[in-house]
Amino acid sequence: MESRVASPGIIRCGTVLAPDFEAALADYRDCLGLPVVEDGRIPPDLARSWGAPAQVGCRFALLKAGRGFLRLVGGSPLPEGFRPLASFGWAAFEMSVRDSFALHARLEGSAFSVLGAPKLVPGFTNFIPFQVAGRSGEVLYLNTVLESRMAGLDLPVAQAEVEAMFIAVLAAEDRARAVHFHVEALGFEQGETFRFPYSMINMSFGLPETHETDVSMTRVGRTPACEIDQYPEAAIHRPRSAGELPPGNSLVSFAHPDLDAVRAPFIEPPTPRDGPLYGGARVATVIGPADERIELIECG
Repeated sequence: MESRVASPGIIRCGTVLAPDFEAALADYRDCLGLPVVEDGRIPPDLARSWGAPAQVGCRFALLKAGRGFLRLVGGSPLPEGFRPLASFGWAAFEMSVRDSFALHARLEGSAFSVLGAPKLVPGFTNFIPFQVAGRSGEVLYLNTVLESRMAGLDLPVAQAEVEAMFIAVLAAEDRARAVHFHVEALGFEQGETFRFPYSMINMSFGLPETHETDVSMTRVGRTPACEIDQYPEAAIHRPRSAGELPPGNSLVSFAHPDLDAVRAPFIEPPTPRDGPLYGGARVATVIGPADERIELIECG
């Protein structure tokens, strides 16, 4: 068991709400090759800490992804009106992979639907990304990092076929407000802001290929944390089943140096938690301005 998380700002885990739990588990275990390190049922105090009392007793599986984790939690069928990359909240989990082209070929015919094939992004030469949607409505950005150092950030070069999430992608109704919250309330640093044609957003909303999106980064030192995207007016507030986590990309867990310094209300007071993810640290969850659930794991 890991006793504590050493680096503030590191993304420890991304959580996906999985209506077809067994099938989703097979996808991540067999297609992406992520081993299960813990499984069981969601206890009442953890569900309450997420503001999701209906998750009590739901199955979960914690899978190891490089230095971090990916967690599946059982839930209700996807609500009417939900589709990937069309609503506010956590839009995607960005993970480092060894070879985008080889993994793209391997996922052909799997339950992971390819949204965009591997390619260089205009203006960015550090990585080769491709994007997939899973059966639970979640989106993964899978990137081969060619050069780790870029403007203000260090990107992780994968040592395994699929590594930990290193950027959490947030779809914001008000990008500036979301950035302010992550900086002032949570203690992240504001990074660079970019403006470019964002193919995933343009495709999702039927916008012209030349339509540009404002994207801001948050970080801790040179460690990336979030990509905060200004979503179009056509985006909706994410529908969800009563008392459950949001569907798709549900929750992101970050290492944080001092929960007493957080200037945002916790859903429940910080509580020590055991297990491979938490390692005995204090843990608490806040809700951001895009209705994103942010689980903070104290590492001080």
